[in-house]
Amino acid sequence: MDIIIRNARVLSMDDDAPRAQAVAIAGNRIAAVGSDAEIAALATPSTRIIDAGGATVMPGFNEAHMHIFGGSVALNELSLFGVKGFDDLSTAISAYAAANPHLELLVGQSVDYTVLSEEERVTRHHLDRIIPDRPFMMVAPDRHTAWANTIALEKAGILQGRDVGVGNEIVMGDDGLANGELRESNAMRPVAIMSATGGREGLGVGTGGEPESVTAAERAGDIAVLKQGLAYCASLGITSFQNMDGNLYQLELLKEIEDTEGLPARVRMPFHMKNFMPIADLEEKAAAWRDRFNSDKLRCNFVKVFMDGVTEGETAVFVDDYAHKPGWKGEPLFSAEHFNQVAVEADRLGLPVAVHAIGDGAVRMVLDGYEAAIKANGKRDSRNRVEHIEVVHPDDIPRFAELGTIASMQPTHPPGSAGLPLEPYLTYIGEERWPYAFAWKTLVDAGARIVFATDWPVSPLPPLSCIHDAMTRKPWRNDMPDHRLTLNETLKAYTRTSAWVEFMEDRKGILKPGYLADVVVLSGDIVAVAAEDIAALAPKFTICDGRITYEAA
Repeated sequence: MDIIIRNARVLSMDDDAPRAQAVAIAGNRIAAVGSDAEIAALATPSTRIIDAGGATVMPGFNEAHMHIFGGSVALNELSLFGVKGFDDLSTAISAYAAANPHLELLVGQSVDYTVLSEEERVTRHHLDRIIPDRPFMMVAPDRHTAWANTIALEKAGILQGRDVGVGNEIVMGDDGLANGELRESNAMRPVAIMSATGGREGLGVGTGGEPESVTAAERAGDIAVLKQGLAYCASLGITSFQNMDGNLYQLELLKEIEDTEGLPARVRMPFHMKNFMPIADLEEKAAAWRDRFNSDKLRCNFVKVFMDGVTEGETAVFVDDYAHKPGWKGEPLFSAEHFNQVAVEADRLGLPVAVHAIGDGAVRMVLDGYEAAIKANGKRDSRNRVEHIEVVHPDDIPRFAELGTIASMQPTHPPGSAGLPLEPYLTYIGEERWPYAFAWKTLVDAGARIVFATDWPVSPLPPLSCIHDAMTRKPWRNDMPDHRLTLNETLKAYTRTSAWVEFMEDRKGILKPGYLADVVVLSGDIVAVAAEDIAALAPKFTICDGRITYEAA
């Protein structure tokens, strides 16, 4: 045996043998799961013995929705998470600018829409008062809205405005110039390309395309940034993640890391289908990438699509009007006919689809597309997904189980959770929709399969914090449903079901002999601690593919 973990509270996630005391690993596989005495008998002089100290040992976390390149870059950018008020905003930006005199574009991440107040929206004029002489852009936690100062807008060539396509907007001021607010990726990209990475980390989600040119030094820098992000994932107990933006450039960078020193986590990447791409790209690119990248460590075997934006930016799509803006429901990024074509063709090619859909109108369009695929191609085990589902119309709740569609949701996203403000979200959707917002228990009770994730860097990445948020969520009103799942259901959504949605349930997501050795050893017993204390737990060891990828000091 290469590694034995003993004195543990093993949560195997295997229904046939859910609890054990010890795990043995040989090579990259689980060799045995059993009692301390049974597993101790398998030790050899060269076996690494890990004493779990009575703490939980379980399958490594599978983050079902994140963005590795953007998250890796954000690790080195200014975090404005939790900053409130103009004075604190000014202090944070000024200190970051002074510490980084070499940067052509200063970038702040995770700033609340209500950073100034619940009534006042940020404009370029506020930012000019803080930093008038250097380009600066700050991005909302959801990464669908940004605010830039005047010099950044001027250098990007968008101070006078520009047509940035359906569902995107450079918000204009009363003076006929851009007011600094940039909604969605097409509006943000002209500024973002001035960053240290040239905005390459945003291409997968923004265009699905490739950088025009990359020098050897830039490529090496991008690989270094990705390695930093991958190491961060390992430190949090993550052994698999499913990326939600993709292009060939990212795939090739990750393949180089795997070929040279090995990826510390298993990666599933998509082909990112944009509304301007021809349907033929699904066969010529997506299917071809699936064949090229098809190992247990790096796979590209699904299609990602955006149907709408976000509620706070008024780019989410609803069945009925926004509560604060009569006559506005949002504008979908795909027409119903166009998306149906994508869903049918992807399904014909055997490519699962994952679609960002925030509003209940967008969710309905996605479900309609999946239904169209069934009618065109016949019922099959497609494992298509809807990402986020921040609001679902009650008529569409049973359709998830009927269509076999997975609910991919983020416990860190409900306003009031993970430090997020309640406004403007609650006002924008209106009280009538509150019971159907982030309704993961309602969906599970209706027979839907569910996977959990954080959407990092939209929300903080630690899975244990996300599990804490799922277990401690409070209703916005006393008469609203309680959407908390059991601990076992929540852990399954982060392990076993996340492996199933990847079509890898035969080799990972549970601790069982013959399965891949992807394991996390925690600092305490997750079953014994109160839900409020789960976030205080931490990984002590992370093992991916039989290799220790993180060991706490």
